[in-house]
Amino acid sequence: MPDLLKFLTCGSVDDGKSTLIGRMLYDAKLLFADQVQALELESRTGSAGGGIDYALLLDGLAAEREQGITIDVAYRYFNTERRSFIVADAPGHEQYTRNMAVGASFADLAVILVDASKGLLVQTRRHARICSLMGIRHFVFAVNKMDTVGYEHAAFARVEDDIEDLMDPFPFDSLEVIPLSASEGDNVTEASKNMPWYDGPTLLAYLEDVDTGVHAAESGFTMPVQRVCRPDSSFRGFQGTVATGRATIGDEVRVIGTATSAKIDGLYIGDRSVEEVVVGQACTITLASEIDVSRGNVLACASQAQSGSFFTAKLLWMDDTDLLPGKNYLFKIGTRTVPGVVIAVNHRINVNTGEHEQADRIVKNEIADCDISLSEKVAYERFEDNRALGSMILIDRLTNRTAGCAVIEHLIDRSDNLTWHTMDINRETREAHMQQRAATLWFTGLSGSGKSTLANAVEKRLHARGRFTMLLDGDNVRLGLNRNLGFSEADRIENIRRIAEVAKLMNDAGLIVLTSFISPFVRDRRSAEEIIGDESFVEIYVSTPLEVCEQRDVKGLYAKARAGELADFTGISSPYEAPVKPALTVDTSVESIDDAVERIVAYCEQSQW
Repeated sequence: MPDLLKFLTCGSVDDGKSTLIGRMLYDAKLLFADQVQALELESRTGSAGGGIDYALLLDGLAAEREQGITIDVAYRYFNTERRSFIVADAPGHEQYTRNMAVGASFADLAVILVDASKGLLVQTRRHARICSLMGIRHFVFAVNKMDTVGYEHAAFARVEDDIEDLMDPFPFDSLEVIPLSASEGDNVTEASKNMPWYDGPTLLAYLEDVDTGVHAAESGFTMPVQRVCRPDSSFRGFQGTVATGRATIGDEVRVIGTATSAKIDGLYIGDRSVEEVVVGQACTITLASEIDVSRGNVLACASQAQSGSFFTAKLLWMDDTDLLPGKNYLFKIGTRTVPGVVIAVNHRINVNTGEHEQADRIVKNEIADCDISLSEKVAYERFEDNRALGSMILIDRLTNRTAGCAVIEHLIDRSDNLTWHTMDINRETREAHMQQRAATLWFTGLSGSGKSTLANAVEKRLHARGRFTMLLDGDNVRLGLNRNLGFSEADRIENIRRIAEVAKLMNDAGLIVLTSFISPFVRDRRSAEEIIGDESFVEIYVSTPLEVCEQRDVKGLYAKARAGELADFTGISSPYEAPVKPALTVDTSVESIDDAVERIVAYCEQSQW
């Protein structure tokens, strides 16, 4: 079977990516007769001036054909007598950088197109950097549209020099620069007569011969477990795709992050028993002894993979909402998904120069160096050693959209040097001594809604009943613990994080904690719930309408916000995201404080707090 090459075509808008691949397939006679006929028919109504529009072979969406652009990644499978290929044709528009990154994540080689008449553009540089970020180490720069510059060697030489400067800081194993014209067919599948000064290979010939040097089978064996197969009591197999290395029956594998290991008893590809599995194969492994293995674990043998939770990583941000330190996301690494936080943006990387720039937030399509902290230890390796265990995606917890992708550069040692110490006097001991169950009553609502008044009244009622409590009020905390924080989005995120950590410590002390904070964003309250623990977190929504809050305006803040004297004021110039399913809802404009207190205290007693 011919060797398989997975490659990506990318570059800026209108550099001719789809046209190039379409021309290659057409000239190499890799299309069926009906495909050729359909292409020639559709080209008559296209934008190719009566000629064949080769891009139609790749651009399948109606919007792509109407606008003459690529929007989604188009995958094409083809083979010649010498090799099999899978090509991912990526979009060039900046707004579709997310799609391009997905295509790059699967490829071993990148074909980056450059318009000879325009040279390197911002998106060309961004795509080259993203390809390097995704672990691609083999590059072909196709200097396209040579016909528009009269096939001049000097024009090609200028672009070639710029390409060498661009690639100088990137690690790569092979780099080839080929002048061509996709629309005219020069140097695509056959050598061009218009460029006698070029004596290198055509694009197709180079792709047929290039050795991408993928030798992952020579490294240690790792396999993220995707599924535990248990059809009956006599069989227990662990299924997944081999990320690196090879494994044979009799090898002893360990579960990364634990002290458990066992010998391989059986290997299966589908329902077929085999003696060995290698990188890239989906397989089932059975073990000679029973050990605890589940989805998300990683089996390894002779591998440097280890576990950790605190990393420095390079990150490509793809979400419309800016990335701010402190925001909580889901991180998917291998087959494991855990909550985590980007705790610091070390610097932003300029896509044009590669220079490191100071930044406190990252916007869509920017690349940054960040510190990431996960809630649990996960199996990992540096990205350059293991693409499966060295890469992760960030998932927005509210929309479930992929917000970014990151590659691990190294572990921050402090995560292994710190250990949570279990004390003899623990939370359960303190709760038993106080004869109560600790919890956090999280009051949220607009300024002036009555949160502080209500929380204060509830605490007095609980105190009268012999409960041990502590009230954390927004203004009081900002005058002390959080006096160094302002009211920007990043500062608000950090404000809520600190409060949640304090509340958790107080819960561990056995106290019932009441917090009164606007906490306007759902994601921040979810983050607080995760820190405190969902079994201890009680969200109470004080839903008093904005107009009532504004009429009260005890502190005069609404008046200042309306006058433009207060920026980012919740309810006026900054949104408030109401809780979706709060434990209790109180509207102080229609319910008296005493009645609301009765309901809340009754809820606490019912919950045995």
